[in-house]
Amino acid sequence: MIVSQDGYVAGPDGDFSWARPAEDALASVNEEMAGVGTYLYGRRMYDMMAVWETDPAVAAQSAESERFAELWRRTDKIVYSTTLQEPRTSRTELRRTFDPAEVARLKEATAQDLTVDGPTLAAEAIAHGLVDRITLLVCPLTIGGGLSFWPKTRMDLELRRLDRFEGGVIHLGYEVRGLRGGRGVRP
Repeated sequence: MIVSQDGYVAGPDGDFSWARPAEDALASVNEEMAGVGTYLYGRRMYDMMAVWETDPAVAAQSAESERFAELWRRTDKIVYSTTLQEPRTSRTELRRTFDPAEVARLKEATAQDLTVDGPTLAAEAIAHGLVDRITLLVCPLTIGGGLSFWPKTRMDLELRRLDRFEGGVIHLGYEVRGLRGGRGVRP
């Protein structure tokens, strides 16, 4: 997830226009996303991410944007929503409810990583002990409120990655201590 320094993914009005990583940070994201086999999304995050397939202008912004769009289109997606009628992107399945047992089975059965994108769905996955790594791009600004990335739960984290990028963006990778088994599920 891309977050503000104070841990928000969007401001009180839903604005996240500040969350645009420079090419070097996006290249780092692409490096990690190359190992992902399935994205798990809630409805709002899916709506935001679908542009990587539905709007060619988004991918055309830069070489790394094109690479991210390519990775995104070839990766499976599961969307959890009670209101979405049909997915509008390829390789996308719709689920009405989040089933932790199903995600645990998927996690164990795949050789590739899963990601949980979006703080609401990630909080649910964390609560069920399904998350073993957290990856953040931290932007050098504070929002002061809005949609928080961090769930209202204690997690003991161990820093595994720290990279600095243009414009003051920091890429942090944490291992969640105490969780075991399978390939990672990463918000």
